[in-house]
Amino acid sequence: MMASLAWAQGVAEDGGSAGVLVSLVPFFLILVIFYFLLIQPQRKRQKQLKVMQEELKKGDKIVTSSGIWGTVTNVGKETVTLQVSDNTKVKIQRDHVSRLRSSEEE
Repeated sequence: MMASLAWAQGVAEDGGSAGVLVSLVPFFLILVIFYFLLIQPQRKRQKQLKVMQEELKKGDKIVTSSGIWGTVTNVGKETVTLQVSDNTKVKIQRDHVSRLRSSEEE
């Protein structure tokens, strides 16, 4: 009886360090899945948004992050001037342009 207890303790001690590594595998798998499902697509969207904001030109129809619809009338280094109605122009920061409108959204 004593020999079987001693043998069982020896086996548990030898597999202890491997057991810790095996228990960390699901954690690392969750991190990898999290990266590919959430982090990478978000980075891709941010890069596309930045490129779109840098390529704005006069005449583009846009929507701002606050929901204002307008047409670009002037593009500065940091700002964009929008015409939101016939006699109304608004100057906004370029970073607040959220998307380009398509022609069928009118």
